Amino acid sequence: MTSIGGASTGMVDWNLAVATATRLVRPGPDVSRDEARAVVAELRRHAKASEEHVRGFTRLGTEEGHDTPVLVVDRPGWIRANVAGFRELLRPLLDKMQERRGNTPGGAVMSAVGGKVTGVELGMLLSFLASRVLGQYETFAPATRDLPAGGNGGGRLLLVAPNIVHVERELDVDPHDFRLWVCLHEETHRTQFTAVPWLRDHLEGEIQAFLEETDVDPMTVLERVREAAQTLAGGRPEAEEDDGGRSLVEIVQTPAQREILGRLTAVMSLLEGHADFVMDGVGPDVVPTVGEIREKFQQRRAKGASRLDLALRKLLGLDAKLRQYRDGERFVRAVVDEAGMDGFNRVWTSPNTLPTKAEIAKPADWIARVHRRAE
Repeated sequence: MTSIGGASTGMVDWNLAVATATRLVRPGPDVSRDEARAVVAELRRHAKASEEHVRGFTRLGTEEGHDTPVLVVDRPGWIRANVAGFRELLRPLLDKMQERRGNTPGGAVMSAVGGKVTGVELGMLLSFLASRVLGQYETFAPATRDLPAGGNGGGRLLLVAPNIVHVERELDVDPHDFRLWVCLHEETHRTQFTAVPWLRDHLEGEIQAFLEETDVDPMTVLERVREAAQTLAGGRPEAEEDDGGRSLVEIVQTPAQREILGRLTAVMSLLEGHADFVMDGVGPDVVPTVGEIREKFQQRRAKGASRLDLALRKLLGLDAKLRQYRDGERFVRAVVDEAGMDGFNRVWTSPNTLPTKAEIAKPADWIARVHRRAE
């Protein structure tokens, strides 16, 4: 196994995270070697065809020098890519925590032990997610030996072939239509970032600001996580009403982090809702069975899987992402209906024209603010 971004020691043992996730991840569906090759080839063709469909519908074009690769991966490949991305994004925070701990008695030993524990925990989380993600635009992708970064210094589209095959079989839908349908959604995310190059830097800035607000004292962070876990487990019943059923990620935030998260939630709702809107807009013309696919897939989203799966989704905040799809799609549809596609595309002008969390729920307020100011 190759080292992820260099040394594996520190606050997180990244190589151990990869090894743990790869060992624990469930095997993919049973396919022959020839079938696997055919699926990979078809996904690459659909990804290429999706570029033209998405850009024609959205009227967004890739700026010169901002194109990014499309990669078809298996579950271990998705794990390696995401560990590399996490390492890149969390580097500033982890360096601060490492420096803080290194100045305390026994800090080096605590870091070594804690890094391995965190590596195992991260690996367990990634093993859970690796069998569920169909595709992903990896925004903060560094170049690694296994997976190249995009031409703009980061960003690549990952299509997870075994998961796509698993879901198309589970839903009992036309596999060729389903693969194109998935590619349309994921290509929309790729188009968002390649056509709007400031978007990546804006998101990274918001995330780094969020991390800057994190306590750099590892014991303080651990205590807050422990309190959050007790709340979720029912250990603090008096806090249930105040916490409102929030996820672990939300509960450990400072007030400043909650403000930043509100802005990030609005952006992610916009991106996910836009992808769903585009997928539905393009689908009827190029995916003959899009109605059946959409209905079955929505039912799958709503039902989830086992009780354990639903509990993990709640704990990790993944249920919030389902709301982002719905709320964001309603926002995009309402704005396009009122202002047209060109009017909606003003959203990509600058960070100031992105909708707020409140405007996602009230599209008319965004239209009034952005279009009135532009006139």
